[in-house]
Order: sequence, then structure tokens, then C-alpha cells
Amino acid sequence: MRKAGRPVLVVMDDLDRLTPEELLVVFKLVRLVGHLPGVYYLISFDERTLLDVLRRSELVGNSESRARDFLEKIIQVRLDLPAFRERDADLLVDRSLSAVLSSHSLTLTPGEQQRLSEAYYRHLQTRLRTPRAIKRFFGQVDATLGQLTGNVDIVDFLIVTFLRTSEPRAYQLLWQHRAELTGISIDLSSLRDERPEQRIERWRTRLHDAGVAEQHLDGVIGLMGMLFAPLRQALGFGANTQAIGLRRGIGSIDYFDRYMVFGIPDDDLPEHTFDTALQQLADGIPGTEADELLLRLRDDTQRITRRIQYKRAAGTPLPAAGLLKAAASHYGHLTAAPQGALGLFTADRAMDFLATDLLTDLAEPDRPAILKTMAETPDGAVLAARTLQRVTARNGSESPDSTQAADAPDWISQSRSLISHAIARHLAPSASRAVHELTEPEITLIWAWRHTGSEVCRAWINQQFEETWTPLDLLAVLLPPDRTPFPLIDDDTLQSLDALIGLAALYGRLGPLLDAPAADSDNPQDDHPARILQALREHRANSPVSG
Repeated sequence: MRKAGRPVLVVMDDLDRLTPEELLVVFKLVRLVGHLPGVYYLISFDERTLLDVLRRSELVGNSESRARDFLEKIIQVRLDLPAFRERDADLLVDRSLSAVLSSHSLTLTPGEQQRLSEAYYRHLQTRLRTPRAIKRFFGQVDATLGQLTGNVDIVDFLIVTFLRTSEPRAYQLLWQHRAELTGISIDLSSLRDERPEQRIERWRTRLHDAGVAEQHLDGVIGLMGMLFAPLRQALGFGANTQAIGLRRGIGSIDYFDRYMVFGIPDDDLPEHTFDTALQQLADGIPGTEADELLLRLRDDTQRITRRIQYKRAAGTPLPAAGLLKAAASHYGHLTAAPQGALGLFTADRAMDFLATDLLTDLAEPDRPAILKTMAETPDGAVLAARTLQRVTARNGSESPDSTQAADAPDWISQSRSLISHAIARHLAPSASRAVHELTEPEITLIWAWRHTGSEVCRAWINQQFEETWTPLDLLAVLLPPDRTPFPLIDDDTLQSLDALIGLAALYGRLGPLLDAPAADSDNPQDDHPARILQALREHRANSPVSG
């Protein structure tokens, strides 16, 4: 080797990762062959960690001074790396972030820049202090962003990726408690009674049990508070749940799964597909994207209507007429399961809310024609009537079921007439059947008729009383026997019956029955009709109706 005259450099990295026994063997070998001519050893390690490893060996024992003495006998020349300053770390973070954004054709909006700055300077900066930590973090971001580009909020994605990379067991808690974090837990009533400090302490315990170090607990909770409204509120900050949905944040149940599966699940629609479908509906051009959207509108009604509402709130132009026609065609055939506490947020209710907002987006002269088109089918007529009623009620000019339409705008009067005549046409076949043979859709259609404020409704029903139906039989069909804990006929129901039949006409036709003694309440056959009569007796006595 001396004759060769060529120096040899042996590089040995990460010695601090060895066990005490392995480390002593390496140092022994270096010492034994360290004097070979032209051979040099470059040994790299974290000094603090290496000293701790040596202290666990039998040779050194639990003595730091002896560990240092041993190390000095091996290391002839120290080459300490310069300190990695806070400024250096920040520059590396900036360069790494810019590289990721550029490779995925992304730019940060001012709002995203503000949120990312808050996350970094409050919670991430102290955790991203070494080149290794920074490169590892942004390497994970770059590797997993992929098809999620444009489908998730980039700031939320960065925070979630940090949790997954640096606190993997805390990241697992997100999925475990997704219902609570996204606000859809059926146990929300008990959570609302929880004081903010109790909620934070409960999450500190969860995170501690998941292995988050004590000095990192506040930072992890702070990051989670930037993602999820319930925690942000508990931390004393304002939380706008609609804003989370608008930015496609993980705190919205509509987008949560995207962050956890690193892609768009099969039961979800990518943003590009969603936008293309809306454009196809606006242009009146058939397309696979529009077909897929309408299929999801039927089978995943609540999520799709919320996503449409997010677009609307963001000021995105929507094909209101096309969506209303599609809603009417699917109404009555929605298959999505109820959501929310106690399952009260049904697919029908979600469609009602969306249709109301879409109708208000149309110019008033255009509304009657759309409502007429919606009412071409029985189910569509129900949605049209309900939508008209909600829009009318928003004006505050009259009660929802009022028959007084003298002061109503022309478009409302015209729409009521169009929908009322459509309902009469749909119900025509039922006129030849007995009341008890009415189907559930026909009963729903009759109830919807009251929203039109039309005398056509009253006249049609009273005509049936003249021919084949009886008022009490119709009431027994229209009014469910069990409304516990609500009264069988409350003030709203009475107002609806007035719109449908007219209370004066109803009391007149039931006069002999209402004046007769109450039926035997112990007779189950007469129980429901008897309770209807008794409820009407009480209302008549408390609020006499003239004429």
C-alpha cells in the first residue's frame, strides 16, 4: 500500500445507530488497522447519541467522562459540522416547499399562505430543525400528493402529512375519531355539554397514550385545531364549518377520506369530473360526467348537494335550471340513507334545501317555466310545490300555506297555478278509488298541494266529498295515528287542512259527528277517527271559524 502511493478513505456513517457491543467492535477494528499506510477513516455520528451508546457498554459504564475519554483515543481530528441555524432551516423549508408546489403545478393563495404561516411558525418550525427532518417531510408530501392535486386543500394536506410522518399513532386517531372531528357524531349532544378545557384535556390524554411526547402535545393539538372545527372552537378560535368544506378540508366529512387513502375513493367524484358535469348540464350537452353526477345525486344525495352548495357559496356559476330538472326527475327515488343526529337529515330534505337555493338563483320571470317542467311527474310536482313554498316563505310576505295570494308577485301566482293544475292532473286517477286505496305518493302529493295556495285544491277535494270520499276517511289517511310526543292536530296541521279543504267546509261536513258525544276511546277500531274528531272539536271550540 505504501508502494502504491494512493490514499484510501474509508467512510463510516451513522455509528450512533449501532448497539453498544457493535460500536465497540467497530472501534476495535479501526484501532487495529488504523496505522496502515495511506488509509484514513472518516467516522460520522451524532456525538450526544454516541456518548449515550457508549455509556450503556460494559467497557465504559454509566460515566460520560469515561465515554469522552474513550472517544478521544479513537478520534484523532474532530471535524464538527457548522450549526444548522434557524435561518438555514427556514431557507431549506422554503426551497423544499417551492419545489413540491412547482412539481405539482400549484400556487398558494393569500389565504393559504396565511394558514400555512400560522401552522409553521406556531407548531411546525420547532419540529423541522434538521435537514433530515425537512427532507423526510417534504419527500413524503411529494410522494403522496399525486392525484390529490386540486382535490384537497394543500395546507391541510401538509399538516396531515406531517402528523402521519412524525406522529403516526396520532395520525391513526384521526380515522378512529373521524365522526367527532368532522361534527357528524351521533353523540354530539354530550359533546356540546363538554367544556372546552375538558375537550382539550381529553385529547391530550388520547395523544399522550398514542405516544406523543409531553413537549409536543400542545403543538399537535394546535395543528389538529387548524384542521377540525370542534378542536379549533375548544382552543378558543372561531371555526367556520362551511369554509372547511369550501376549501375541501379534511375537517369536512365530504373530503375526509381523500386525505386518508391518498386518492379519490371509488364512491367519490374528483373535482375535475364534478366541474365538467356541471358544465355539461349548463350547456345541455349529454356526457358521462353529467350522468355520473346525476347518479350520485340519487344515491349520495346529501354529499352531492353539499358539494353543489360549496360551489354556490364560492360564487361559481351553476346550471340552476338543469339541476332543478334533474332533482325533480330523481325526487321520490332517492336511495341515500339518512344522516345526522337521529337520522333527521334525509335525502329528501337535502334536495329540498338545494332546490330552494337554486330557484332563487334564477331570474323571477324564468321561475314559472322551470317549476312547470319540474311538475310534469308526480314526484317532481311535490318538489316543485315544496320549493315554491320555501321561496315564498323566505320573502316573509305570507305564511307558507296561506291561500291569500292577492299581493303575491306575478311569478308566484303563475307558478302556483301551473303546479296546482299539474297536481290535479296527477291525482285524477285516484278520484275513482276509495280513500283507503290512496298510495303513499298520492298522499304526499295531496299534502304538497296545499303549498300552491290554490282554490283548485279545495274545489277538487270537496268535489270528491260530494262523490265517493268522506272527510273523516280522508283525514284518517292524511294524519298519521302516532305523532307522539306531538299533538295529533297542532296549529300547523290545522293551517294545512285549511289550505287543503277549508276549515269552514270541513267543520260543516263533519258537523253531526263533531256535535255527537265522543266515541268510546277503548274501542281500538274507532280510536284514530275518534281522536281526530276530538282534536277538531277542541280546535273548533278554541278558534271558531266563520263562513
